[in-house]
Amino acid sequence: MNNMSTKTLVVAFSLCLAALVTRATPIPADCQIGGFALGCQAWSFKEYTVFEAIDKTAEAGGKVIEFYGGQRYSADKPDLKFDHNATDEMIAAVKAQLAKRGIRAVNYGVITIPKDEAAARKIFEFAKKMELYGITTESVDAIDTIEKLVKEYDIHVGFHDHPRRPNDASYQMWDPNYVLSVVKDRDARIGSCADVGHWVRSGLNPVDCLKILKGRIISVHLKDLNEKSPAAHDVPAGTGVSGIADILTELKHQDFVGNISIEYEYHWNNSVPEIAQSVGFVRGYGSAH
Repeated sequence: MNNMSTKTLVVAFSLCLAALVTRATPIPADCQIGGFALGCQAWSFKEYTVFEAIDKTAEAGGKVIEFYGGQRYSADKPDLKFDHNATDEMIAAVKAQLAKRGIRAVNYGVITIPKDEAAARKIFEFAKKMELYGITTESVDAIDTIEKLVKEYDIHVGFHDHPRRPNDASYQMWDPNYVLSVVKDRDARIGSCADVGHWVRSGLNPVDCLKILKGRIISVHLKDLNEKSPAAHDVPAGTGVSGIADILTELKHQDFVGNISIEYEYHWNNSVPEIAQSVGFVRGYGSAH
């Protein structure tokens, strides 16, 4: 083999290796509803346990779930919390319940990721054990640590937006331009967890925000709101002012492959029918498109 052939093979191998390093395992196609990996953010069921949240996600027709840190673990062990400090036994029991109900865990957040690598690694280890696609955070100050661990663990990280805070100018995550400035020069697996309802509460157009962050949308918190106001409350998808169909169209246009978590922060004790209606809207959108 001549030197030119050797060099060609080395370059080809390097390119293949780079592709493997920068591409995380996709969410399985059987998790899709209406063309999207769709389910619930467990925060929708914060009044219940993790096991109940899994059950309610299944009852609402979802296929995936995004956990948050600190939800009560189970009815028979109410003092335990489920987060990245969970024991292997707790994780195994939760994964068994997920399998039983046909739900896939895909994300975890919104969680604070510390700068300290050892402490941050604990979160990524949990995500690895749970076989998650991503982690959701607002820990901009830990971006260097996050990027290092994203590359090591091949797990996505999305920066989440809460609403604009009129009395706190230091909070900038509500602004998609700021989120873009944080992630644009980072590993491609670092981007935005687009909370479209919070964008509406901040006086923004969600589709415009998605366009600003094109190519960097890691996951979505789907909310439809009853009005364009900071005091707005959630309503079933397609019945409010958020423009859910236009949001889905833009995500489809961007070839979005992350998870959509319905985060329903209203009627906390009886939200399954309204979440099911939201699932139905996305299913119907997919059938029509």
